Amino acid sequence: MYLHKTEADKEAPIARSYDETFRPSEEYRASMPDIMDSVESPQGKAVPIQQVGVSNFRLPLTFRREDGSTIALETSVTGTVSLEASLKGINMSRIMRSFYELKDEVFTVETIRSVLDRFREKVESFDAQVALRFNYPILQESLRSELSGYQYYQSGIEGRLSRDGVFERRLVFDFVYSSACPCSAELAEHARETRDAYSIPHSQRSKARIWATIADGAELTLEALQRHCLEALKTETQVMVKREDEQAFAELNGAYIKFVEDAARTLYQELDGDERIADFQIACSHLESLHSHDAVSVICKGVEGGYRADFSDFNDLIC
Repeated sequence: MYLHKTEADKEAPIARSYDETFRPSEEYRASMPDIMDSVESPQGKAVPIQQVGVSNFRLPLTFRREDGSTIALETSVTGTVSLEASLKGINMSRIMRSFYELKDEVFTVETIRSVLDRFREKVESFDAQVALRFNYPILQESLRSELSGYQYYQSGIEGRLSRDGVFERRLVFDFVYSSACPCSAELAEHARETRDAYSIPHSQRSKARIWATIADGAELTLEALQRHCLEALKTETQVMVKREDEQAFAELNGAYIKFVEDAARTLYQELDGDERIADFQIACSHLESLHSHDAVSVICKGVEGGYRADFSDFNDLIC
């Protein structure tokens, strides 16, 4: 045994202790080994790495709302940089320190640009990108009872800085809604008319995810994306509900029946009319109540060099 006693009156061969009083001096720090000083070749083939960094480190950040007020939210941060073939690795804590140096500022896409500049300066990378993820509250009015409650939207702000200095700003926004099946609605009416059979068309909780690239010089808010989604889809899930609201929601679902293709196309039409959005991608998932699988669709604006509608992680849209 190395770390544990084998005889009660004898100590283990390797002593284990932690000195709570020890504080390193500058000389001590200077003496500590730094793996970046190693002259050994990197393991594996010496090729560039497109993304390396940290994911899901969390801290509270402050964001500005559309009305000018601010709100502090727990934020999950992913920060990555590209790495040249000649470099062995990066100091991961440098990415985190870049954020903590700006933690007291109100975070916007422009603040992310400051973080990315620090990334590239400290890590000597080609490209750098940051993705912030948080749940963003927006007050929702009930349909008829004049109540209100906060709806929380899974949201994100992303910034990407390329090696040639091009900065791309993006918002990510999840919108949860109800989708009533047009086919099921027709069949239910057929059963009522032909056999006087009472039936309920099937509907399901559904989610749309929007990726929106902000046009140069424009400003786009999460509240604006919420309004776009509501205008296109109509049947957002509700927070505060009394009987009159539940009835109204049933009527809304009857008025705006939709297949998953309908959801994607109405969102496309809504976003395509906003000049603040240079490019976008939409993924919709209807969590079927008829089937044990889901109905999905993906569509993009069609900008050359932009989104390609290649999203496939539909399990991430389960709500």
